[in-house]
Amino acid sequence: MTLIHPTAIVDPKAQLHETVEVGPFSIIGPHVTIGARTKVGPHMVISGHTTIGEDNVFHGNATIGGDPQDKKYKGEPTQLLIGNRNTIREYCTFNTGTVQDLGYTKLGDDNWIMAYVHLAHDCVVGNNTIIANSVQLAGHVIIGDWVILGGLSGIHQFIRVGDHAMTAFQTKLTQDVPPFVMAAGYPAGPAGINAEGLKRRGFSPEAILNIKRAYKAIYRQGLSVDEAKSAIDDLTAAAPDDAKPHLVHMKTFLDQATRGIIR
Repeated sequence: MTLIHPTAIVDPKAQLHETVEVGPFSIIGPHVTIGARTKVGPHMVISGHTTIGEDNVFHGNATIGGDPQDKKYKGEPTQLLIGNRNTIREYCTFNTGTVQDLGYTKLGDDNWIMAYVHLAHDCVVGNNTIIANSVQLAGHVIIGDWVILGGLSGIHQFIRVGDHAMTAFQTKLTQDVPPFVMAAGYPAGPAGINAEGLKRRGFSPEAILNIKRAYKAIYRQGLSVDEAKSAIDDLTAAAPDDAKPHLVHMKTFLDQATRGIIR
């Protein structure tokens, strides 16, 4: 039997696995689906067309699946999709998507989301991220895998943050952050690559060295973005096999950076 506190209000149409726990005074709406072993803390509101996977932990006082904060929203049945094994701390707000973009907001697997984080409409957050206290994501933001966002960082709408990138405390992002790059400042500028994080994740010394070389081509040699992309092609041709995919990933990201990259 689902472990629902007697003070909680769960709509009869909601679909909760029998192992789900729901804490005191929480409210769960009719279009919510929650997977096995997920724990919903006290004073939660989970509404909208929200699908939550397995083994998630919500620490309470969060609003999940609320309407997008977009004046164009007219009540369409857009979605919020949350994967597995995520930790969501207190007072977070996650909104559903809009029909003008994806139609859904998505949080992947194994993410650590700290207190007061806002995940706006049509955002996509990958896997294994750490998003620190009071980080604010505007609409249409894409966050890659293994990203770390420092506390109080603000992310402008339509920004992309590449895999393994990192922002410092109180970083303001108005342009894209390439994969592996650390960003800091208001507005943000590049601050090297996330070498320590890459070491912890098993990147070889040769792969890290080639990522550093690509970073220098982008930021330290006075090249234009197109010239840097050509330099990365040359690096890729000469790089060892385990480094080539990372260089190709950086080049692809630059190709798709419609807002430009931090400089």
